Amino acid sequence: MIEVKNLTKHYGSKKALDDISFTVNDGEILGFLGPNGAGKSTTMNILTGYISATDGEVLINGIDILDDPTAAKKEIGYLPELPPLYLDMTVKEYLSFVYDLKKCKIPKQAHLEEICKLVKISDVYNRVIKHLSKGYKQRVGMAQALIGNPKILILDEPTVGLDPKQILDIRNLIKRLGKKHTVILSSHILSEIQAVCDRIVIINQGVIAADDTTENLTKTVSDDLRYTARIDGPREEILKVIGTIPGVREVTAEMEREPGAYDYEIEVEEDSDIRRELFKRIAGRNWYMLGLKSNEMTLEDIFLKITMGSDVKIKSKPVDEDTHRKLMEQVDGAVAVANAVDIANAAQSAPDINESDGEEEEKADGGEM
Repeated sequence: MIEVKNLTKHYGSKKALDDISFTVNDGEILGFLGPNGAGKSTTMNILTGYISATDGEVLINGIDILDDPTAAKKEIGYLPELPPLYLDMTVKEYLSFVYDLKKCKIPKQAHLEEICKLVKISDVYNRVIKHLSKGYKQRVGMAQALIGNPKILILDEPTVGLDPKQILDIRNLIKRLGKKHTVILSSHILSEIQAVCDRIVIINQGVIAADDTTENLTKTVSDDLRYTARIDGPREEILKVIGTIPGVREVTAEMEREPGAYDYEIEVEEDSDIRRELFKRIAGRNWYMLGLKSNEMTLEDIFLKITMGSDVKIKSKPVDEDTHRKLMEQVDGAVAVANAVDIANAAQSAPDINESDGEEEEKADGGEM
């Protein structure tokens, strides 16, 4: 567990951190976000014992890192944005060197082999680090952080400079590590934070601006829920029918997007789910539902709104095919039979937004990931 209590840091007359407090629980993956100059790097440097605080305390599994930095650092595995690699060493030589520096008590060969297998660098174990790809170098950096089995991992921009497949590989690795370690993850790639982290802390201008799950932050920042439905049918009648659905606050018709089909912006009351009733009424009148999007805020929207105080445009996210199918099962049998083919075809045209959590098999080809 990491406990940050009333942390303050001054650089001369400038206050970089202003009495911030937060906790990272055992087995939790915490996303730590902030714009440039917000105090994020200062906080990370204090957490790892690189610099001291002006006031406040940081407890690493109950050990004050300012009072007993040596004991506290034994609990931490740290991957900085630029991994501290000795490029002329082989992977084996480098990890052996780090093992000796940390004065580990675990049997050396078995421990290093286990870590290499976990981060998938066994196939480059005897290669010189400078000849490895960016992705493999990042994995070697991750391996050095894991030496000694630290209970806490602090990862600063672990996916910077990687290609999409390498990012996915590192994301899956962090998820696996989160099952046995407490993890703080700092990244400017907000989609990675959203995909991996259990909780998010946003720092802005030296203070904690937000501390919650993405789902709860969305509810806090966004004060309404909207859907966009594309329906083929008589415009005025559709407006009247949707307007009578319980929970609908307001409905408006946008321009004609396809021949005979309009987009309808539907604002609903808090905690109202109109989707089943909407499908039922549209299908029951032999109209055609060509698409449905839930207008949810992304983490990027939340971040911008919190740190900039701006009214950001909420991005629409399509309802996936599985949800679409389940909704259709709620429609009365006779009506569903008449309209299922049209609605199913519309659902298949929506892009799949689900991200795979499964691991992809890696193959090393000349040191490239």
